[in-house]
Amino acid sequence: MSRTSTGATRARRGAAPAGGRSATAPARHVVIQPSFGNQHARRHWADTLDRLVDYRAPRLAEALTNDQAAALDAQHPDGRAHFWGASDKHDKRADLLVAGDVVLLTGRKHVLAVGEVGHAFRNPGFARALWRPDPARCLWSNVYSFRALCRPHIPYEQVWALPGFNPGDNFMGLRLLSAEKASSILGLLDGLAPATR
Repeated sequence: MSRTSTGATRARRGAAPAGGRSATAPARHVVIQPSFGNQHARRHWADTLDRLVDYRAPRLAEALTNDQAAALDAQHPDGRAHFWGASDKHDKRADLLVAGDVVLLTGRKHVLAVGEVGHAFRNPGFARALWRPDPARCLWSNVYSFRALCRPHIPYEQVWALPGFNPGDNFMGLRLLSAEKASSILGLLDGLAPATR
């Protein structure tokens, strides 16, 4: 990722998510990513999705470049954010993520959470400081903060019923959705009752 550089679109018609994009405006990208499939992923989830992270804490701040810290501050003025990430085999797709893009986090045959990207960047040291992974396991190098986060708990069957999706698809790997699928997903999110977001 060359650039140095909290639920999803908060999908209420006409309502803008934190930081700006209207729920009905097209996102540049929509990504779907398995995120809850093993104990390590669930621990990462607890560390940076179940709680806001103070990225200005010395242990984390010292791992950020000045440009990365400034970009995070621009999206998260209070110095706290939810974070998620991906390993280096997803570099090409992760390089495309920008502020306002939407990430669907899946597990247990549901879309468990939907995040709107604040800042996306590559920094293996910061990722290690965030998640403290087992050194023997695949390490994340791509990191993205979420400036909005919701937990709609959408069963896969609802996603499979949308145009362009196939029944039985378990959404393995970090997947960048086509424009048709992205539009379908955003329409689904936009139609959810507020209590489910």
